[in-house]
Amino acid sequence: MSPPFNLRREALKFAALALCARPFAALAQTPPAPIRLALIESMSGPFANTGEAVFRNLLWAVERVNARGGVKLSGVPGGARPLQLDRYDSKGQNEEALSALRAALDDGARIVLQGNSSATAAALIDAIDKNNERDPSRRAIFLNYAAVDPSLTNERCSFWHFRFDAHADMRMAALMDVVKDDATLKRVYLIGQDYSFGQAVLREARRQLGAQRPDVEIVGDELHPMGKVKDFAPYATKIIASGAQAVVTGNWGNDLTLLVKAAREAGFNGSFYTFYGNALGAPAAIGDAGIGRVVAVADWLPNVQTAQSEAFYRAFRARFPKPSDDYVHMRLQLMIEALVQAVERAGSVEAVPVARALEQADVSLYGQRGRMRAADHQFQQQLVVGVMDRQGRPGVQFDVEGSGYGFRVVKTIAPERAELPTSCKMKKP
Repeated sequence: MSPPFNLRREALKFAALALCARPFAALAQTPPAPIRLALIESMSGPFANTGEAVFRNLLWAVERVNARGGVKLSGVPGGARPLQLDRYDSKGQNEEALSALRAALDDGARIVLQGNSSATAAALIDAIDKNNERDPSRRAIFLNYAAVDPSLTNERCSFWHFRFDAHADMRMAALMDVVKDDATLKRVYLIGQDYSFGQAVLREARRQLGAQRPDVEIVGDELHPMGKVKDFAPYATKIIASGAQAVVTGNWGNDLTLLVKAAREAGFNGSFYTFYGNALGAPAAIGDAGIGRVVAVADWLPNVQTAQSEAFYRAFRARFPKPSDDYVHMRLQLMIEALVQAVERAGSVEAVPVARALEQADVSLYGQRGRMRAADHQFQQQLVVGVMDRQGRPGVQFDVEGSGYGFRVVKTIAPERAELPTSCKMKKP
C-alpha cells in the first residue's frame, strides 16, 4: 500500500532540504583560512644561520598562539584564525628580497617579517610603500625585528613599518653606560660592516664617545665588505698594532664570529663592545679570552635574574634542545604577541585598521613588557647589558649554545631611559 500523497510530498521536501543543507554544513566545518606571515630572510649563503635562527623563534611564537586557539576574530567560524609562517629565501640580496616580497603578496600574505639587514629593510619599506599606494587591495604591513639603522624610524619612517628592536643609537647608548664607568679604558678601535647599519654604528660610537668619554682616543676607524671577508687576520693585526684596549663593533653573523676568532688567535687581550656578541658562535670562538671582556647589549638575556625569565628560556630550550639551536630573543615573541593583539583589537586583517591598532600595542610576556610609540613605530622596552663569563659563576646559570660561557647582566636600562627622540614626520592614511 502506498503512503498518502501528503506524506510523500513531505518526505520529498525533507529530502530536498537535507540535500541543500549539506553544502552549508560542509562550509561550516571548513577550517578558517590562516593569517599568513611571510618571513623574508637569508636561508642560504653566508648568513643562512641567522635566517634559520630567526625562523625557529618565530615558529615557536606562532605555535604558542595557535596552541591557545589562534587569533580571535568575530564572524569567523570557531571564532579564531590560526597563524601560518611561510619562509622566503632572500639569499642575502636585496633584489632577491624584493622578488620574495612579490611572491609573498601573490601568495596572499599581508604581514611581512624581516630584520637581518638594514639595507634590505630599507628596500622592503620602499617597495611596500609603493605597493600599498598603487594597490590598496593588497596592502601589507612590515614587522621588523632586527634591522636597526636609526633612519628607518626617523627620516625614513613609514606608516606600514614597525620596528621591534632597539635601534643602533639606543643600543650604543646602553653600551656607553658601561664604557663611561671603565676609567682604565683609554684607546678604542671601531670596526664595522660597510653598509647603512655598520656605518650608523660607527658614526654613533664616535659621537657618543666624544660626548661621554672625550678622554678616550679612537685609534682605528674601519669598515669592511659585508659577508665577503673570509680571513679577518689582517684586521686583527691592525687592531693589536693600534694599541687598542677595546673594540666597538656592530658586526653580526659570520662577520662577528670570524672577527673575534681572528682577534683571539692573534693574541688580542682587549674587550669587545658588541651588539650581537652573545650568540651565533661568538662565545665559543672567543673562549676564555672573552671572560670579563666581551660585552653585549640586548633587549633580554637568558641570565636575567627573574623566575619568569628563567621559565621563558627553559620553555624555548625544551622546544629546541639542540645546543646549536640556542638562539632566542624575547622581542620576536613580543612582536608576534603585539600583532595578535592588534588584529584582535582591529577585528580585521586589513592593513590600515591593523596598523592603527599596532600603534597602540602594549604587550607583556614572561615579565617583559614593551609598547609601540605611535609617532615613529619604534618599540620601547628595557635593554640589558651583559658581560661574558663562565657558566656556573654567580649570575651565569645558563651558557650559550653549549659553549660553557654565558652572559652575566651588569646593567639594566629601563624603557624610559632607553627611549630616544625621533625626527619622524610620518604620513598616515
